[in-house]
Amino acid sequence: MDADLLLIFGFVLAILLIVLTFGTVAGNRSRAHKLQRLELEARIAEAKAGQAATDNTEHRQLEERIRVLERIATDGNHALASQIDELRDLQEIEVRTMPQGATR
Repeated sequence: MDADLLLIFGFVLAILLIVLTFGTVAGNRSRAHKLQRLELEARIAEAKAGQAATDNTEHRQLEERIRVLERIATDGNHALASQIDELRDLQEIEVRTMPQGATR
């Protein structure tokens, strides 16, 4: 073999080794990035689902309170003060039954 041919062959092998190594490292990093992105998207979806459930519960509680207030405002047969006291008692019960660390 000719010396120039060996030099060219060695150069091509070196370039090929560098390119393949870079491609492997870049591929691994790309896969790791995609996996991390999917995990974060799953956490975001989980958080949104939890937030929606919390909002739904709070929404129902507010609707119930509004219904009671509408009934108090439109019903003239009951004493207004006693019903307001009942609402306060209901709120105190909710606060006492709420789990530790939960905020409204």
